[in-house]
Amino acid sequence: MRLRHGVSTSTMAIALLLAALAPAAAQPAPAGKAAHVIIQPEPPILMQGLSQNTPTNMVAGNIYESLLRFDEKFNLQPSLAKSWTISDDKKTYTFRLQDGVVWHDGKPFTADDVVFTLDKFLREVSPRWRPVVNNQVAKIEKVDDLTVKIELKQPFSPLPLVLEVSSTPIIPKHIYDGTDYRANPANNTPIGTGPYAFKEWKKGSYIHLVRNKQYWLKDKPYFDDLYWEIIPDAAARAVAYETGKVDVLPGGAVDIYDVGRLSKLPNTCMTTKGWEMFAPTAWVAVNMRSGILANKQFRQGLMFAIDREFGMNTVWDGIGKVPTGPVSSKTRFYSSDVPKYSYDPEKAKQLIKASGYKGEKLKLLGIPYGEIWNRWAEAVKQNLLDAGVNVEIEATDVPGWTQKLSNWDYDLAFNFVYQLGDPAIGVARNYITSNIVKGNPFANISGYSNPEVDKLFADAAVAPTDEERQRLYTKVQQIIVDDVPILWLLELENPTIYRCDIKDLVTTAVGVDDGFRDARRN
Repeated sequence: MRLRHGVSTSTMAIALLLAALAPAAAQPAPAGKAAHVIIQPEPPILMQGLSQNTPTNMVAGNIYESLLRFDEKFNLQPSLAKSWTISDDKKTYTFRLQDGVVWHDGKPFTADDVVFTLDKFLREVSPRWRPVVNNQVAKIEKVDDLTVKIELKQPFSPLPLVLEVSSTPIIPKHIYDGTDYRANPANNTPIGTGPYAFKEWKKGSYIHLVRNKQYWLKDKPYFDDLYWEIIPDAAARAVAYETGKVDVLPGGAVDIYDVGRLSKLPNTCMTTKGWEMFAPTAWVAVNMRSGILANKQFRQGLMFAIDREFGMNTVWDGIGKVPTGPVSSKTRFYSSDVPKYSYDPEKAKQLIKASGYKGEKLKLLGIPYGEIWNRWAEAVKQNLLDAGVNVEIEATDVPGWTQKLSNWDYDLAFNFVYQLGDPAIGVARNYITSNIVKGNPFANISGYSNPEVDKLFADAAVAPTDEERQRLYTKVQQIIVDDVPILWLLELENPTIYRCDIKDLVTTAVGVDDGFRDARRN
């Protein structure tokens, strides 16, 4: 049996010789070329190990690298690991690293960096890696300077999916070991092994990356300079593309209403590929630790109160899909066999009244990612007001939004979260008790805790067959949808608009986030 991402589940030892998966033959790099790309909103930080929000990933995914990459069908590709083997019992993964890799400061990259990153740095700070390493990994050790071994407590087939750059960027040990990670001055000048190195960040204007001349893939990357342009106004971003000031509008860079018009401009291409790994789902997180939001009947009332079809059709111009629960329909082990919440204002009022709600005011924290999100917050607010809920919108900037969610300082809060290819990686982290950890907006910020859910997620992650995993994930989806710790709103689609003479911009399941390793202008 073979999984989508290409890892055999055979009990025989498998040596994956990757010559056939090696990147396409390098092409001559045109000198003096620059690409200008919109980044929206301005990222709060570029140190990818400390933040995995969308704007950080989009820029920093070209600075940092991880062990693996994935194409749109989740086939494994080499990155900092050039080959790997899996033991007979499927409990030991051995990664052979690329030769001749150096950090942007010239220090050599070795197995010590990988062990430090996975066993210390990300174990402490990453809401994506922490559940995997704590629950599945028995030992991470250096075999020699170019070989790392990960021993699992039990077979865990999704492991490779979390070894990509947005989840496990490899961090330089010589800079971070023994320091306060979050206060390290190097966070302002990130150092990776990636195809582009950090040059300058002029706040409110642009982020400048330059070609890594020591990059381990000879003749790559092709651009000398990348400018990530920061333009706060959506209409101005569209004009910047129309007038030729920028070359790429990544997903979310312009209002969804402008996508059709802009994609018809001369020398303009558009694709929705490059989001397969993420399958982003937008939702309103519920801080259910106390008060009326701890009442399940009230939360169910909120779900019936929100007109999600209106949100999709009117706010998002018909692009996307209304979700049924915590697992996206684009993600493995999705099930539609769950309780349903159609738009039903009268039922919403009945449930909210029956919950004992006394009219206390709730704050709805918007997400500062542009006008479309503001309109959506207004629409949801009106739905809740119509159902008798006293709610007001709270606005903030990206750092403020990140801080409020990280510190659980909210009642209801817009967010969108990535699925990362498998529920064990991208879904469980939002609902399991062990990931109720302050400090990151993408952990279990609702404070949801259900021992049965914890056990189902744990069992499903290591179940021996896909059929058994599906059975367990279907059950856990049914429980979570009934409990409503999250108000699920929309499975997002994110069109990328770009000049057609830029080739190979989207070659992996994370698209533009690591796309400039291969991108070139013909």
